[in-house]
Amino acid sequence: MKIGSPADKPPVAPAPGDRGATGQTAKAGAAPSGAEASAQVELSNAAASLMSTAGASAEFDAEKVSRISQAIADGSFKVNPEAIADKLIANAQELLTKASH
Repeated sequence: MKIGSPADKPPVAPAPGDRGATGQTAKAGAAPSGAEASAQVELSNAAASLMSTAGASAEFDAEKVSRISQAIADGSFKVNPEAIADKLIANAQELLTKASH
């Protein structure tokens, strides 16, 4: 199989409603190039559970994000692997408990 450079490949026609290289996106609801408009997506019970719990408890703390970003930038941010591991295990246990109900 021969792999050529991008210059060897023919240009791809934009999808209907797509404005191409102008930086503007395609119209809302328009199917991407090559996709059928009738394609359907179904979430598993586990994915639906994750979506519902994430949406209910998701909070954004701009001040905290700013503090962490600054700590990363100046090199003072410390990672606590034990805390990360504990929270990952707790989240996995919670998900397994919810999935079994």
